[in-house]
This record gives sequence, structure tokens and C-alpha cells, in this order.
Amino acid sequence: MVLRDKKIVLGVTGAIAAYKALELTRLLVKAEATVWPVMTRSAREFITPLSLSTLARNPVHDNLFELAEGTRISHIDLADKADLVIVAPATANIIGKIASGIADDLLTTVLSATIAPVLIAPSMNCHMWENKIVRGNCEKLKSLGYHFVGPASGELACGYEGKGRLSPVDEIMEAAEEALSVKDLKGEKVLVSAGPTREAIDPVRFVSNASSGRMGYAIARAARRRGAEVVLVSGPSYLPRPANIEFVQVVSAEEMNDACVRYFPQSTLVIMSAAIADYRPTKSYPAKVKKDAKTLSIEMERTTDVLKSMGKLKKNGQILVGFALETENMEENARKKRDEKNLDLVVANTPAGLDSPTNQVTIIDREGETETLPPLDKDEIAERILDAVVRMRGE
Repeated sequence: MVLRDKKIVLGVTGAIAAYKALELTRLLVKAEATVWPVMTRSAREFITPLSLSTLARNPVHDNLFELAEGTRISHIDLADKADLVIVAPATANIIGKIASGIADDLLTTVLSATIAPVLIAPSMNCHMWENKIVRGNCEKLKSLGYHFVGPASGELACGYEGKGRLSPVDEIMEAAEEALSVKDLKGEKVLVSAGPTREAIDPVRFVSNASSGRMGYAIARAARRRGAEVVLVSGPSYLPRPANIEFVQVVSAEEMNDACVRYFPQSTLVIMSAAIADYRPTKSYPAKVKKDAKTLSIEMERTTDVLKSMGKLKKNGQILVGFALETENMEENARKKRDEKNLDLVVANTPAGLDSPTNQVTIIDREGETETLPPLDKDEIAERILDAVVRMRGE
């Protein structure tokens, strides 16, 4: 995982959304990062240092003149050991201070002294966010390489509704991972398919499978973190749409085929993880089929083999990755699929990974090299698949 063993300095400032910093801290620790909280005086009006330090498993720092271990100056010690500094929530005040180079408390001195990437998550009233000075400060910081996430739109604590809410903590986590990721896919245009398809029997019934879309969504997020421009074509899924990714919603195998064919020519890397139906009913009834008969026969026909079609269309420089879900002779059948469909990489797995946050896969490249991974979270599997793609590019 990207955040594992990373040292994160988390700056918390005086906004009503400061309570969300507690959940962010919990998730960072769960991701196996080390969190060093820094609170401003105003932040203490909203949450207590005890709550934050308990979740961080480290003391809260808030005194500019305190010493770290030994005689180390605290703000220099924190600035030096940080792999990433996150300011969440970030008020208009702290953004203005950073943009102006003001260093008058512990957090601003840490931000002035660090050479680590800085991620800012704004939170304020919608009119404050639209203030030209605030927006100018944000644009200035972006031009200097500071990372931003949000703000989001919605109901604000002050009673207004608009843009100014702190981004959801999962989006801040994603932005933190992106800030720390090596951009080894920069310049790549990546097409990812995900989820199942549904082939209608009648208006309320359909033929489908147990795919959740987790694998494809994880690949899309990982590719985005690593600098790629990503299009995600997804069948029906309950998963939230990933941020900063072009999202195309489809339902049937035919719709999946049309969308993938449309984006395929512009893509340099295509990863087809969708569980596309191999068969569909030859007839879709316009009204609900009543349960009058004791039996019901449904004639099925083959759908378009999207992956095989792409293999035929593939040009020099394009990399095509497919998945092979097998119940027997997994590696043998996966290699056969790789060859028949002109794949550069095939990821073999079993039905055990369907609708599960984890899976166990075997990655087989075009030269026959095989890498069998242990059971892993699908986010980590996504990284390993992309690592294999990067190695292939290097070769």
C-alpha cells in the first residue's frame, strides 16, 4: 500500500470540519502510516488534543517553542521526518499564510521548512471559497507544486449551501496516495473496464454474475495515482465513482463493447477486468414474464467477444491486459486465452475473488514469465499489475 510506513504530519486548523480529522487519522493509521498531528490554537476550540493523539498513537504538537527529542527544534524535526504534510481542514487563513510565506506558529513553520509534498484540503464558507483573494492564493500554491483536494459542494455548517465542504476522508486518503505515488504512468492513456454486465430477460429480470467491480475500480484509481489519464467503463456496481477519472456507465455487453471500442484507439494501455457476459437471451420480453408455466426455457446467443476484438485491433505501442477467471487448469487456460486474444499480459484467478475485497492471482506476461501472488487486497493487486506493465514498457 502506498501509505504503508510513511510518516505523515497532519495539520488541523480551526474549522468546524476539524472533527473529520479524527476519522482521517484513524484511516491513515489503519493504512500503516505514522501520523504526527499538529494543531493550531483555533483547532483546539473544535476537537481536543487527547482525541487526536489517542487515534494517532503519537502526541499532538502545538507549541512553536517546544523541543523534540534531545535538543532538536520541534518544527524542524517534524518538517525533516515528514514524507507528506496534510492540512485538513485548511481554512482560508492558513491558505493565505502559506501563500504569503508567513510562519508565526508551529504548523506554518513546519510548512515553511518542509521539502515534503504538501496536500491541502480546504474547508470554509462558500462565499469565502469564491473570494478572489482566496482563489488567487490557491492558484499560486498549485503553481508552486502544492496538492489540493476539494472542497466539495453541499450543505455547510453556517446554513449556506455551496462549495466549501471538506472533501470526504476517503477522497483525502486517495489524494494522499496520489501525492506519494511515483508518476511512472505519466503520459499513458489508460482504459479500464470493470464490473458485470446485465442481459435483460424482461424489464425486471436479467442474466448476470457476481462481479463487484472492485478490481477494475482499484486499477483505475492506481493508474490515476501513478500519473495516467484514465477512462473507466463500468457495468452496474454499488461502488462510488472514483474522483478525477472519466467514468462511463454501461449495462449490457453490447454497451460495454461500444464504449470500449470508442475509447480503444486513443488508449496506450487497456486493462479489461470486467466480467462481460458470454451469452444473452435471444429475446428480451417487453413485459414481465408471469409465473404461469411450470418451466421456462430461455434461448441464449453469444455476445461479442470484446477482448478478442481489441486484440485484433491492437497497434504497436498499445498494451492489452485481460483477466482469465477459471475453475480448472487455471494457468493452462489463461495462457491459451493470452495467445488466442493477442494479450500482452493475462491475470489468472478463480471465482473466489468475485465480490470480495481480496483475491489471489497469477500474472502471466507475453514471454510466459509467471508471478503468483499471495492473497492480497485488490488495491495492492492493482499496483502489482501496473508494476508488471511498467516493467514491460521498460523492456
